[in-house]
Amino acid sequence: MNLVFVILGSTDFLGGYTVNKNDLINVVAEKTDLSKAKAAQAIDAVFGAVEDALAKGDDVRLVGFGTFSVTKLKAFEGRNPRTGATIKIAASKRAKFRPGKGLKDAVNKRK
Repeated sequence: MNLVFVILGSTDFLGGYTVNKNDLINVVAEKTDLSKAKAAQAIDAVFGAVEDALAKGDDVRLVGFGTFSVTKLKAFEGRNPRTGATIKIAASKRAKFRPGKGLKDAVNKRK
C-alpha cells in the first residue's frame, strides 16, 4: 500500500518534513473515506496494539513495513556531565524498529 502524505506540518532542521499524528489521521481519513474521528480511533487502536505487544515483550512484525521489538539494556556506569561524578544507570528496556524490505525500497525509491 502506498501512502501519500499531504504535508501540513513543519520542516525539520535538515529541510525535510515531519509528519505528525494529525497529518497521519488526515491521510487515513482521506484514503479510507472514514471521518477524522474514526480514522483517529483506528490509528489509536493500531498504536495501542503495538504498545501492548511490546509491553508484554512480544515482537510486532508487519511484513513489508518492518518489525517492532524490545531490547534489554544492561545497567552501566555513566558520568554526570556537569560534575564528572560517576553515576549508576539502571537496566532498562527500549523499543526498537527494524525497517522491512518494502519500506527500505520505498525510502530509496527502488522498485
